[in-house]
Amino acid sequence: MNVILFDQELSWKNLLPLTYTRPISEIRIGILTIKEKWDLELKTTCSYFTKGHLGKKFPIKEEANSLFINGGICPTEDLIAEIKKLKPQQALLKNNELLALIGETKDLNSLHGIEKIECNSNILLVKNVWDVFQKNGDAIKLDFELLTKNKKSQPISNSVTVIGDKNLVFLEDGAKAEACILNTTTGPIYLAKDAEIMEGSVVRGPFALGEHSALKLSTKVYGPTTIGPHCKVGGEVNNSVIFGFTNKAHDGFLGNSVIAEWCNLGADTNNSNLKNNYGNVKLFNYAQNKMVDSGLQFCGLIMGDHSKSGINTMFNTGTVVGVAANIYGGGFPETHIPSFSWGGSEGFETYRLEKLFETAEKVFERRNLKFNSTEKEILTSVFTQTKQFRD
Repeated sequence: MNVILFDQELSWKNLLPLTYTRPISEIRIGILTIKEKWDLELKTTCSYFTKGHLGKKFPIKEEANSLFINGGICPTEDLIAEIKKLKPQQALLKNNELLALIGETKDLNSLHGIEKIECNSNILLVKNVWDVFQKNGDAIKLDFELLTKNKKSQPISNSVTVIGDKNLVFLEDGAKAEACILNTTTGPIYLAKDAEIMEGSVVRGPFALGEHSALKLSTKVYGPTTIGPHCKVGGEVNNSVIFGFTNKAHDGFLGNSVIAEWCNLGADTNNSNLKNNYGNVKLFNYAQNKMVDSGLQFCGLIMGDHSKSGINTMFNTGTVVGVAANIYGGGFPETHIPSFSWGGSEGFETYRLEKLFETAEKVFERRNLKFNSTEKEILTSVFTQTKQFRD
């Protein structure tokens, strides 16, 4: 059956700035992106129903009676079983949240004439930016089972100290770990192809390290934490998700945070994840255009694609950084830094598109990738969409 992962409108807005440059299903939570999970579980290649400016890079494949699945939901065995029972013109819902239906794109806007079936399964749904790190531990455990089933890990070096069950450490082909401490008593530890944990590092699971990524010397990681592909990470990291192609290569603390792709955190960049009064953390919400209560005591930094910080940058609790922002200088900048902003605590100016493109081309080349016209079109659209916040 043709499978399409759709973006629920409010969730897409609540997940900004992460979703300015991707559908919800391209968010990484656990080891894999949400789309990668569904591709593996359903043994297919899902397409997308997303925002118009993303359609060229993330196209839809439309057929009659396609299976539409909410792009924010992670697959579980029970949920998959319920979805597979659906017939044409039937929809699966949980507390009025549309999870899946068999029909056409027009059916997503109105369930008129669609038979509604209540879902009985527990679901793992990403609807807010903080869900990405808060639910990451459960997602890592699900992905670990999916990716390691009937597979054998590469041998663990004798120089590695494993605390807990060694069977919960899994190394894909080419993965390396030497003279480090891995603690699985709190969850599994997964190293993807050609990933490396360097000497002196200490890791508590659940933890995932993506393809061609590295933990640098003496890095400290508290799970649940995910580092996606092609990243270099050092310093101290706690309960955070880095999507991929991003560097935090030096000392500094990152906690209860989500960092998207093509970002760079300069040496000794630190974020606060706990208010001095121990109160709930508020974050800027794009859907409501105001600060909202996350309901969390621990919540750090949310950063969109292509954003960067200079050395010794400090981010306050609950800071939201948009797409392609460049932050530097002393003191704490604002807790909402709009996309395409250049500056720091003393003020910001607009980061011009042509300058961003020059930098992005160099960054992509370092990964042997091409910064093409499609990427430029997406960022140009985001530049226009976010003008109101800079004004």
